Amino acid sequence: MFTLIFFIFLLNIPLLASRFTHPRCFWRMKQNKDKDGDLVAGCVFILSTVQWPVEKDYFNQILNIQTPTENNQFSLALAFSMDEVNRNPDLLPNSSLVFDFPGGGCKTVPKLYNSLHFSIENHDAHPNYNCDEESECILILSGPNWAISEMVFQFTYGPFNPILSDREQFPSLYQMAPQDIYLALAMVSLMLHFNWNWIGLAISDNDQGTQFLSYLRREMEKNTVCFAFVNMIPVKMHSYLSRAEVYFNQIMTSSTKVVVIYGDTDSTLAVSFRRWQSLGIQRIWVTTSQWDVTIWKSDFTLNSFHGILAFAHHHAETSSFKTFVQTLNPLKYSDEYLAKLEWMNLKCELSDSKCKTLKNCISNASLQWLEVQTFDMAFSDDSYDIYNAVYTMAHALHEMLLQQVYNQPVDNGRGPYAQCFKLHFFLRKTQFTNPVGERVNMNQKENLQEEYDIFQIWNFPYGLGLKVKIGEFSPHFPRGQQLHLYEDMIEHATGSRQMPPSVCSADCGPGFRKFWQEGMAACCFDCSSCPPNEVSNETNVDKCVRCREDQYTNREQKQCIPKAMVFLNYKDTLGMALSLMALCLSAFTAVILVVFVKHRDTPIVKANNRNLTYILLISLIFSFLCPLLFIGHPNSAICILQQVTFGVVFTVAVSTVLAKTVTVLLAFKVTAPGKRVRSFLLSGAPNYIIVICTLIQIILCVIWLRLSPPFIDNDAHSEHGQIIVVCNKGSETAFYCVLGYHGSLALASFIVAFLSRNLPDTFNEAKLLTFSMLLFCSVWVTFIPVYHSTKGKVMVIVEVLSILISSAGLLGCIFVPKCYIILLRPERNSLQKLREKTSF
Repeated sequence: MFTLIFFIFLLNIPLLASRFTHPRCFWRMKQNKDKDGDLVAGCVFILSTVQWPVEKDYFNQILNIQTPTENNQFSLALAFSMDEVNRNPDLLPNSSLVFDFPGGGCKTVPKLYNSLHFSIENHDAHPNYNCDEESECILILSGPNWAISEMVFQFTYGPFNPILSDREQFPSLYQMAPQDIYLALAMVSLMLHFNWNWIGLAISDNDQGTQFLSYLRREMEKNTVCFAFVNMIPVKMHSYLSRAEVYFNQIMTSSTKVVVIYGDTDSTLAVSFRRWQSLGIQRIWVTTSQWDVTIWKSDFTLNSFHGILAFAHHHAETSSFKTFVQTLNPLKYSDEYLAKLEWMNLKCELSDSKCKTLKNCISNASLQWLEVQTFDMAFSDDSYDIYNAVYTMAHALHEMLLQQVYNQPVDNGRGPYAQCFKLHFFLRKTQFTNPVGERVNMNQKENLQEEYDIFQIWNFPYGLGLKVKIGEFSPHFPRGQQLHLYEDMIEHATGSRQMPPSVCSADCGPGFRKFWQEGMAACCFDCSSCPPNEVSNETNVDKCVRCREDQYTNREQKQCIPKAMVFLNYKDTLGMALSLMALCLSAFTAVILVVFVKHRDTPIVKANNRNLTYILLISLIFSFLCPLLFIGHPNSAICILQQVTFGVVFTVAVSTVLAKTVTVLLAFKVTAPGKRVRSFLLSGAPNYIIVICTLIQIILCVIWLRLSPPFIDNDAHSEHGQIIVVCNKGSETAFYCVLGYHGSLALASFIVAFLSRNLPDTFNEAKLLTFSMLLFCSVWVTFIPVYHSTKGKVMVIVEVLSILISSAGLLGCIFVPKCYIILLRPERNSLQKLREKTSF
């Protein structure tokens, strides 16, 4: 399976290669591997001037002894810079710049120090500048980690080292690299662009690494980016080896996909980094351009995410460097090495457009194009530092030469090092514009290079590599606009504009909010759903937003939806059913009234006070019509009419029942015609009970309306997604006073009717009144707890049903039996029939 996948990958390489040619894309090829496995410290050069012309062949001869080839870029940059200075008639006339390798070439770390000291002690072979016959000054160009204690002038290329900036300890050392003050900000800006907030860090455990950690931590805390781990790799090898497994396990077990590497490329950090790569740790490595050499030690793997992102100081390109390299002796590739690259088929016509296509590619072609593109023709940071170091030396020597010509004395003391101090005087004041148009200032406090280029680096099998410029960073722009990425270049290099995520916690989507637990990092959180009636329509919100009262949340709690206005509607099934029930019962009551009016002269109608019967039937008709006020969209007038009509009509009905029961009781208690009770009964005094009781209820309703009348209320909480439009009672006390008054009248009627139930009479309705009041009281006693336990529309339905049931109870218990006799048993409604029945 692996063989098949790898074969497919190789077939895709020409397609990928065809996308990148010029000018932001650079092919490189390494020729040999490290044979001894030691860390390469970088080249150390001794710079000199000679009083004769130097041809380009001289540089070829010097480069032929340069090993290992990974550092050819330094030697080529130095040779190119010196050749350019030597051809400049305005700099150092009658002199030429040359260089030499101490000990015969670039050395690995264990060999470099001894070779360097040997060359310094025997520097008579190529003195750099013969000030006079008594003294000479040695000028050395090296990487940033080799500070020479002897009285020599030293230029360093490579990343800026804060320790070497101490003028008291290193008075004659000049760092060509600018300070990385904005590197941390640039890296954090890239993290924010790709939404990375969970970052690993591996740095050298020294002052340089500690300073960078301080800068990076400050920027990350400002933007809520967190460290998944911080590996501070010891500088000493034995300390590192004792904890190497710990560092490996930490990076393996971490969930982060992005690791920042910062430190020296010839340190134990580089050893650790190579080990991680060799063991197949798959991460996005964010580092500086100096690590490009270290990265070359490993090849591209199929699951390497998106390669390495390297930050380099922005500088202008030296267009003539490519021509200089191509005119040197051609690089000699072995037949075996070329054979390994035959599958790439790279003999193509190059298009002029940037990093796009190669045309007319044919198989089994030579590697002429690849040979031309062997090296990264864009200056690296180190190469550019070397370039500026050569020009700095040339300008300082030129100024010193001019001073000698014009006899301008500079008092720098006497002795064997007087001329060196004189050179030092000119070096520290040197300022100039280099040939590519950029300002060089040897005052380190002013030497601030703030802009960065961002490269993406891929390593392919057999030593072929690709470096693509994908963006730039400049702190001169407003925050948020400082980073500019070429989205098309990222897509060409990776096949997608999206980078893999690197977060501590999965995003909290819409409908959820972030929830931090104690002890967790700021970037780590749990997700909890929004509280009821709150929503979040964005990702990773800290707080949900509460919906307005007239809105509700959808099921996913992502948005607020306007609530539907709901009320007990005639169009609803329940509203329609209640309306029909009320109309039917009122119509039925009207029919009974017609029957009683039609049979008003019959004994059963006359026996129990016809007028009270008519009043009771009419009040029941209105009682059945009362629920119609509770159905439909309410308004202020309707709300008032609901309670007033209900209170007054029911008072009339119940007080009429009370009057009827009092009439029955008085009728059977009167035995003598001359008694006052008889005159009270004959005068219709019981009818005043209705008037008095109703007047009392009206007074209660007026007080209710005066203090706190009913009003329209929108109940937005009883049912999800609905606003129930109901009539608020206003004063609950007044409402229960009205109900209590009904209850007291019903209780009085029940007691009087109960006392009259056994009085002897054929048409005595006391038993019917007793049952009707018992049912009436049962309904309204049950109503109170049910009404309290419901809300919104259900409260209205409960009240409507109570009105209908209690009214139907009065109608059914009192009048249905009588209608049965009137209509179906007329023989029982005749005095003659009754007398005949009693005579027998």
